[in-house]
Amino acid sequence: MAELRYGFTTGSCAAAGAKAAAYMLLTGKIKKEIKITTPKGIDFNAELVDIKRSEREISCAVIKDGGDDPDVTSGCHVVAKVSFAEKDDNADVPGDKAYSIAQVQIRGGLGVGLVTKPGLDQPVGNHAINSVPRQMIEKEVLEVCELCDYKGGLLVEISVPEGEEIAKKTFNPRLGIEGGISILGTSGIVEPMSSQALLDTIFIELRQQRELGSKIAVVSPGNYGLDFIKSEYGFDLDRAVKCSNFIGDTIDMAVKLGFEGFLLTGHIGKLIKVSGGIMNTHSKIADCRMELMAAAAVQAGAGSKTVSNILSAISTEEACKIIMSEDGLLQFTMQIVMKKILYHLRRRADSMHIECSTFCTQLGLLAESEGFRATLHEACR
Repeated sequence: MAELRYGFTTGSCAAAGAKAAAYMLLTGKIKKEIKITTPKGIDFNAELVDIKRSEREISCAVIKDGGDDPDVTSGCHVVAKVSFAEKDDNADVPGDKAYSIAQVQIRGGLGVGLVTKPGLDQPVGNHAINSVPRQMIEKEVLEVCELCDYKGGLLVEISVPEGEEIAKKTFNPRLGIEGGISILGTSGIVEPMSSQALLDTIFIELRQQRELGSKIAVVSPGNYGLDFIKSEYGFDLDRAVKCSNFIGDTIDMAVKLGFEGFLLTGHIGKLIKVSGGIMNTHSKIADCRMELMAAAAVQAGAGSKTVSNILSAISTEEACKIIMSEDGLLQFTMQIVMKKILYHLRRRADSMHIECSTFCTQLGLLAESEGFRATLHEACR
């Protein structure tokens, strides 16, 4: 199997574009490519496109290449415009009004989101250009200033013409980032198939809910669960967090952030794995859904034919229907499953209070823990 190709973050693209634009502005020379070193220590040789020049400003773009990572921002144009800064320029990080050394001001432009909710990397009112990309941009531009012996002020504006449309496919609208994408990256590179970006997003959502005053984290693995929370319990989806397959990691984050309680609602296809102590429910980690369903059904009194049919089922939805074919067996089986789920969740959570509910698409609610609704009511306050 061929080795997967890594890519470069929007932060690296912004820093490379800013460096090139600053160089062209201060030297008057054209640059078609530029090299920066990412925080990871890997060099990024960026090709520059869409170069536009005037006496007081230069802009150029770097096309984002996410490598073999399935990234919705791949192919977008990260545009850096560098101009001579006026004293009163409105930037996110204004420099001194009188310059004795080079000063770099950074702001976002078209297609770069604006932060409207607390708990993110940038404060409310700033453009969503995260801390590390800001540091990268400043470092690269200051290197050019030193090379050119320039001690004035430069204003860097980062924009992404396709950003507003791309943002609709990201978590940004849920996070309170309006009008575009975020300029991201801590290492400067995109590692193919990395789960870290998703884990970072889950942590940000949890932290945001905590800073907005939530004491109870309301969590679901996916969209089906979020929809069920709304339809079954009437819960505001803006206050719920999607954790994907990372149930155990999300519990750890909630504990770290000081949540007092944790409510988990998920499809039985995911949560049946938790009944076996599996805290990452991705199929590549483990897939013993039917075995766990069959074991619970045996404890509930299922006969050998029912157990055999469960083990031959291709989905948990089908397995639930098979169990339901024996009078009263499904309810008893799901009670057993829920007891096991709670055991493993609470063991992971230490002292944080946890409640849970599970469902399937065709049959609706299958089981919920005894304190689930009371805890959800508290979360709604």
